[in-house]
Amino acid sequence: MNNVNALMLTDPGYPTVLRYIPSPPKQLYFIGSHPSTWLDAPKVAVVGSRRISVYGETATTRIVSELANHGVVIVSGLAYGVDAAAHTATLRAGGTAVVVLASSLDRIGPSANRHLAVQIVNSGGTILSEYPIPTPAFKQNFVARNRIVCGLADALLITEASLKSGTMHTARFALDQGKTVLAIPGNITSPGSEGTNNLIKSGATMVTDVSDVLLALNLKRTTPLVREFNGSVSEAKLLELIRSGVNNQEELAVALDVDSNTFSSSLTMLEISGFIRPLGAGVWDTT
Repeated sequence: MNNVNALMLTDPGYPTVLRYIPSPPKQLYFIGSHPSTWLDAPKVAVVGSRRISVYGETATTRIVSELANHGVVIVSGLAYGVDAAAHTATLRAGGTAVVVLASSLDRIGPSANRHLAVQIVNSGGTILSEYPIPTPAFKQNFVARNRIVCGLADALLITEASLKSGTMHTARFALDQGKTVLAIPGNITSPGSEGTNNLIKSGATMVTDVSDVLLALNLKRTTPLVREFNGSVSEAKLLELIRSGVNNQEELAVALDVDSNTFSSSLTMLEISGFIRPLGAGVWDTT
């Protein structure tokens, strides 16, 4: 890819935000743009489950795309699932992506996401590691690198995670560093959402719209709250049904005629996107 550059803790160009976190990396190796090109921009770390659901991918893509459109730099780890979805959404929105690896820069992985790494560098982003060449991605490195992911960001957004997910380590790093923790709520029957739902119960900021994240960053939304609908086919049909006056959840499920997971995901995504709102007792209305 590109030549590897190094920043020592004592170098003037070393990111100031990392100097004061617990156990700051003694050195940082990077390829792509110098961190100074994006350090002054608002930054959000986006992490979550490697086993991402359709709902998790949709929610991650929507929120991250809008953040990137607002000039927010997205920091993540290039892993399967939420990480990859966040990087992909950032690139598609023309934003800046930053990757922190759990291995040295000669061992970018997983291999299925190396094309993302190339795109990130080519689009002006940066790939970072604290590990000298050659260092494999040891198991303990994945936890350790998350202190850097949080350290570089102004806030942490967890879009989908189970209760025992490694993402919970990242949330603890963020809290230790005094960073705001945000989480997207999920289906209460889904084990993959137990972690995010539990974080919200424990005090994390609930995110149902990009405005929630922008508020945490002290940024103003520059696009109208009412925007053009660009959801899935099932979401479009469901929205049409509610607009036509069918607003009872059981009636909507029968009329939409899809599997329960698709129905639940469609309903949730319409709410997150701000097109519908619950009135209670299983009744929905448009906003």
